[in-house]
Amino acid sequence: MRYREAMTSKTTGDSGLSKFHRLLVDQVRHEFTASHQYVAIAAWFDDQDLPQLARVFYEQSLEERDHAMMLVRFLLDNDVTFALPGVDAIETDFAVSRDLVALALRQEREVSDQFQYLAKVARDEEDYTGEQFLQWFIQEQVEEVAKMSTLLNVVDRSNGNLFDVETFVARDMPSEDNGSQGAPGTAGPTVS
Repeated sequence: MRYREAMTSKTTGDSGLSKFHRLLVDQVRHEFTASHQYVAIAAWFDDQDLPQLARVFYEQSLEERDHAMMLVRFLLDNDVTFALPGVDAIETDFAVSRDLVALALRQEREVSDQFQYLAKVARDEEDYTGEQFLQWFIQEQVEEVAKMSTLLNVVDRSNGNLFDVETFVARDMPSEDNGSQGAPGTAGPTVS
């Protein structure tokens, strides 16, 4: 038996995919859902004539889409056969701006936990390539949680004056560059 076949039979089990690969496909769903959620948040801010906050969340949407496509690329490059998952339901009924930013922070914390768990499963299954692949995402999540935490603090300190928040965002949260250094490649072109 060839080495690759031996490794595949070792990790796949009954479903045809290792636990790590099943969770990675599930993470594709989480990332696309996050992208969709960020569009809903951005559109709410856009509708409120708050273009800087809208920009931040439109950009976040593109970034999450790219993360999903990085996962897809990894799965394809590793000859993992999978069905592209759909997205989960998102929240669209918002009342105040704080709720939207708090949702974004909760979402980023959940994604951080998901990537930490993915790395644990990869290590448990001795999938060191998968574990190494996840390191960029784990570091990226530290930055994303910090960003949303800061934004929520600013919203809280603004006492409802979203024009002050807009000024902060314009000054201290400029548009991000196209791609991060060392980021994994995407399936198809990046859009953020």
